[in-house]
Amino acid sequence: MSQPLELGLDTFGDVTRGETGAPLSHAQVVRDVVAEGRLADEVGLDFFGLGEHHREDFAVSAPDVVLAAIAAVTRRIRLGSAVTVLSSDDPIRVFQRFATLDALSNGRAEVILGRGSFTESFPLFGFDLAQYEPLFEEKLDLFAHLLPGGPVTWQGTTRPPLRDQRVFPTIETGRLKTWIGVGGSPESVVRAARHDLPMMLAIIGGNPARFRPYVDLYARAFQEFGRPVQPVGVHSPGYVGESDESARDEFFPDYQRMHAQIGRTRGWPELQRADFDREADHGSLYIGAPETVARKIATTVKALGVQRFDLKYSAGPLPHGKLMRCIELFGTKVAPMVRDMLA
Repeated sequence: MSQPLELGLDTFGDVTRGETGAPLSHAQVVRDVVAEGRLADEVGLDFFGLGEHHREDFAVSAPDVVLAAIAAVTRRIRLGSAVTVLSSDDPIRVFQRFATLDALSNGRAEVILGRGSFTESFPLFGFDLAQYEPLFEEKLDLFAHLLPGGPVTWQGTTRPPLRDQRVFPTIETGRLKTWIGVGGSPESVVRAARHDLPMMLAIIGGNPARFRPYVDLYARAFQEFGRPVQPVGVHSPGYVGESDESARDEFFPDYQRMHAQIGRTRGWPELQRADFDREADHGSLYIGAPETVARKIATTVKALGVQRFDLKYSAGPLPHGKLMRCIELFGTKVAPMVRDMLA
């Protein structure tokens, strides 16, 4: 690898259940997410990411605001979105919000831009789903024009043009670290390379090694563009417990509930325990005791040659206390093991 492996955590701010079994308020979940980010910093992890959703089962609709609160109680961990749905947002406002986060955190901000697999933000903010693809392509192009700093001149079809427009605040460290979230289409891979941006692969099912052709395509695209290849990362779900058996038993019921909640609008069949175990054994679910999770992460890193791995550790109503223990084990046990295995 050309650079040391970074290990991080992602959450969507899933609405968790309290001691009585009832769902916690969105406000309490947001406060708990801040505590989770603080712990991720304390146990030495490299990155903490928050997804953006606009539905009842997720509490985080404004990741940059929550990340700013986490910035105030952390010292070194990098903070970013996972992902920001750029298609239904304004690129200049996204840049300004994360530039502000970068200032508050002393240069620790990142943004991962994507189209998002959830589409609730489109009707909420008045965007036409029929423009799903052109909105993202054009807004990403504008965002890329903002990254070098200085006056921006740009023209498109979805908003009025800009001519020698300055955007503030400026980035103190020179450039906002910006990734493109990719779900697995070749067009998305080439788009990331064309804009000279790092690529974050969302691998949420199946053998991770099947994504190797996308990593190779990404490298070939940079070669054709005549530029050095940018880093590649992986985002996948998982959970760390005291043992393989206890981790699966703790995680499965709430993971199944989350799957059912989302699946009701997507026509998914009910998740069976056998399918869950198969994904944990052979797919992209990183679950078990620290050594099991570490070994599986190291295998993926070697198979794909990636520079960062982010574990999406939350799962529907899985309680905050269990999430905190998972974070602790991931930082104090899994991360050192992964680095030893790859040394």
